[in-house]
Formats: sequence, structure tokens, C-alpha cells
Amino acid sequence: MIAVPNRFSPEEYLLLDRDNPVRHEYRQGLVYAMAGGTSNHSRISVNFLSLVNPQLDDTPCRLYNGDMKVSHADEFFYYPDAFVTCDPRDREDRYIKRHPKLVVEVLSQSTQDFDRDKKFLDYQKIDSLEEYILISQETQQVECRRRTTDNTWETEIYAVGDRVTLTSLDLEFDLERLYRNLD
Repeated sequence: MIAVPNRFSPEEYLLLDRDNPVRHEYRQGLVYAMAGGTSNHSRISVNFLSLVNPQLDDTPCRLYNGDMKVSHADEFFYYPDAFVTCDPRDREDRYIKRHPKLVVEVLSQSTQDFDRDKKFLDYQKIDSLEEYILISQETQQVECRRRTTDNTWETEIYAVGDRVTLTSLDLEFDLERLYRNLD
């Protein structure tokens, strides 16, 4: 991510991002141009979407890919690689969703520290968020952070041979399925 060196209001950011061919994320007044991803990043995202989307048929939940923004109180606007919202309020705005229950980031060398730290701190502000999933490109590993009933977070790591459990969606799948057909 490359920071644009000016401070922007949320409204200025939304105007900049709406018709721009380059996607930008926003955090506390700073705007970051998003770099392109690798083929493995793209394949992992597609595999995740392919595993989850059929499970949401006939439910009020919607799965979105990396083209849709998630926000909280206009403090940040992120483009997660995937997320699920089941909240009917998220059908009111075609461009921004504010009530996800699950957010997924495929880790990149350049963004993984930010995804694990500041971005996670921001996402925790979303009351509806139940799980934050970090998928590695470098090794077959999935880190699942879950909100507990006392509003703390627990982390579970899945590795080769494990079944990944998404408790927020009542869904399980073999970890290897995320890594099919990678280069």
C-alpha cells in the first residue's frame, strides 16, 4: 500500500474512490492506494469464495469479494478479500457495508503486519464481527480470530491436514481446498 500524502475527510475519500480505476483504502484521514495481488492471492480468494458462497443459498447472508468496502463510523474504509454480512441494513447501501460477521484477508508480504495489527484493531470496533480470518500465501495456514462471549478474541491456527471451522457460518472445509490450483 502506498499512502497518498494528504489528509482527507471521509466524504473526500469516497468521492476520490468512487470512480477511480485504482482502489484506495482509508484510515483516519489517510488514503492508501492498493497494490495489485499475485496469482496465488487471487486463486486463494476465488477458492474461499467458491467454498462459502453455495453454503449461503437460502439464507439472509451475502458474501462479497474484494470489490466491496467495509466501514465503521467512517473511521476506515477497507476492501477485505472476502466478507459475509447477514444484516438487512447492509442491503441499503450499494457501495459500503457496515455490519459484517466474518472478514477474510489473504496475507501479502507487504500488508501482513498491517492486517494482523492495525486493521484487526479497527475491525474489532464492528460489533457484528464474529470472526477475522487471515489466510497465508506463503504456507498452507489459516489463522482464525474469534470473538468470545465476553468480547475478547481467541485465535485458532489451522495447518495442513486440518479442517477449517468457521463458527460464524456453521461451516467446515478441508484447508487444502483453499490452496487448490496455485502456481
